[in-house]
Amino acid sequence: MDISTNLVYNNYVDNNMVPNRNKTTCVNQNVNTYKIKNYEEAYRRSLEDPEGFWAEVGAVVDWYKPWDKVLDNSAQPLTDWFVGGQINACYNAIDRHIKAGKGKKVALIHDSPVTESVTKITYDDLYEKVSLLAGALVNLGVVKGDRILIYMPLIPEAIISMLAVVRIGAVHSVVFGGFAARELCARINHATPKVIIAANCGIEPNKIVRYKDILNTALDRVTEKPKHCIIYQRPNMEPSPLTPGIDILWSDALSTAKHHPCVPVEANHPLYILYTSGTTDKPKGIVRPTGGHIATLCWTMSCIYGMTEDDVWWTASDMGWVVGHSYICYGPLCAGITSVMYEGKPDRTPDPGQYFRVIQDHKVNGLFTAPTALRVIKREDPVLEFGSKYNTKSLRTLFVAGEHCDHETLTWAGKALNVPVLNHWWQTETGHSITASCLGFGHNLKPPMFSAGMPFPGYDVRILKEDGSPCQLLELGRIVVKLPLPPGVMTCLYKAPERFINTYFNNFIVNQYKS
Repeated sequence: MDISTNLVYNNYVDNNMVPNRNKTTCVNQNVNTYKIKNYEEAYRRSLEDPEGFWAEVGAVVDWYKPWDKVLDNSAQPLTDWFVGGQINACYNAIDRHIKAGKGKKVALIHDSPVTESVTKITYDDLYEKVSLLAGALVNLGVVKGDRILIYMPLIPEAIISMLAVVRIGAVHSVVFGGFAARELCARINHATPKVIIAANCGIEPNKIVRYKDILNTALDRVTEKPKHCIIYQRPNMEPSPLTPGIDILWSDALSTAKHHPCVPVEANHPLYILYTSGTTDKPKGIVRPTGGHIATLCWTMSCIYGMTEDDVWWTASDMGWVVGHSYICYGPLCAGITSVMYEGKPDRTPDPGQYFRVIQDHKVNGLFTAPTALRVIKREDPVLEFGSKYNTKSLRTLFVAGEHCDHETLTWAGKALNVPVLNHWWQTETGHSITASCLGFGHNLKPPMFSAGMPFPGYDVRILKEDGSPCQLLELGRIVVKLPLPPGVMTCLYKAPERFINTYFNNFIVNQYKS
């Protein structure tokens, strides 16, 4: 999902235009705190009064210390949001919900047809597991700013690992489970993690993928080895041999650990590094800021997806992709919503009716998936021989993104599930939608064919010619976004600031752009 556009940098706002609106620490804010429900007003304010607008959005999450300045746009194309604010992503995903009396609520539902199991984890359960793993990492010498690489399948322990890392102010880099040793080695060399957290295996329909063997091969090739590897041995699976002096069993690491509190970090402290596809030889690691990202994600759960705290949300993706980071983990959990993790395929675990079964069994209200998954189900079960066995009345909306969704598939899916199908556009670099049909703004549930929605607040989207002049109606051009980019968008490429500028900002220069 590499970005295919060029972002124009331009001094868009006067940094002193609006004073800091956030004078007190936000406590136990709800996802629906943000009051503007009119799209035109919200979008206009996001461009004309970005400091006032995003200060209100920032209030949907909890801060240890209020920010000193909403926007620092003085070093374009670099942009910092909520400067000086102190926050912790794990606190917002777990602790604040427990403080609000919601610890018994189910946070994660892990539905795994490949292991024939369903596991439900409450926010109290998450706190217990995450804070202990955080303590185990501290016992291994991990401190704020250290990188931790995570190499796991779609299991709760992957999210537990992510949250434990950010709980202590470290930075995680999740690598898609099953990536070959060469790609894994490149990412280890680039991120130089102090600790790697890995599962011993992943489970596919017809085979077991030995993650530990792949990891061993990668570590034989790396130039700077991690100090330790924490290995999670999956239950009822053949355990993998451990490397003496390096490997530590997950269970052993937790058995000697104490619960560790959240460590506040500055709003622009890196939350994670995520490598985009096609970057084997020259890894391109997106650096995501903490404060702006979790505040925006939390807000989008209601603004874009129409979710409330009583809903069940399912993103059918993997933690190795940006969709998993944003909308399996941080978005729904920070909003206090139940998030479904499905460890299976659209069609082979064991049949193409499984998406329908998951919706029925867990009373899913919103589903986000890729068009490819829908095409697979349509190909294997075009008349719903399998899907019609299940009751999917709980589902209100289906969202698709990540690739082109053809009209035939979109229409079939809408009829099969009897819900609106809404396309939206975003990518690894942005972390959330550039364009979308937003349920929270009351957008039309039947947008024009092939529409990916309206520009999301904060994105001043333009279509320009190669010389930087605006295109006319129906004229093809380059999609660009005028700075400042909204909170939560990548802040840089890890260890590659010049490449960051050259890749995303050099095609159009400020004097070529006319508002």
